Amino acid sequence: MSARPGTVRPGGRTARVRTAVLRAAGDILAEHGFAHLDLADVARRAGVGKTTVYRRWGSVTGLVTDLLAELAHDAAPHRETGSLPGDLRAYALLVQREAADARQGALLRAVVAAAPCDGRTAAALRRFFEVRVEEWVPCVEQGVARGELPAGTDAAAVVRAVSAPLHQELLTTGVAPAPHAAECAARAAYAAAVAGAYAGAAPVTGR
Repeated sequence: MSARPGTVRPGGRTARVRTAVLRAAGDILAEHGFAHLDLADVARRAGVGKTTVYRRWGSVTGLVTDLLAELAHDAAPHRETGSLPGDLRAYALLVQREAADARQGALLRAVVAAAPCDGRTAAALRRFFEVRVEEWVPCVEQGVARGELPAGTDAAAVVRAVSAPLHQELLTTGVAPAPHAAECAARAAYAAAVAGAYAGAAPVTGR
């Protein structure tokens, strides 16, 4: 049984072919959107045989799945600053820089637009975001251990709270958020976490 695209990182010529194909696919997505992503066109841009692309990826969704896996793998590792506000700020600015990147911002918008119409693309996109969140969860967990946040804080929810408004701005306006927006997102997520917003279910109150 063959491995899912993106789960094995090959070496040698296979690695060079994969790199060229994923670069070509990303360029087409960023320039023209998901609807114009065609395996034959990708093969031409990458300078490889069409048969190679069809045999390895099989379909457009297989290629996009691998592309998202590669983007998640290559994302900058989490940065520990010694305080949770500093860590959240570092993450927010990373998301902002990625959104402001002409290629990656456009690529993300294209995949998000396609996801509701294709289950496999939607699953790959979810996994992309999961990997990004998992990378930064230890920063929040360390903040809990230092007593900066209440015990029982959902670390993943805090990380998502930082990036969500930035991705929302990119996807709904088509304009990348500014660094100031990243600063605001980090401060808002931290303030909510300190207040206990992510520390378990809210208590049920009587009427």
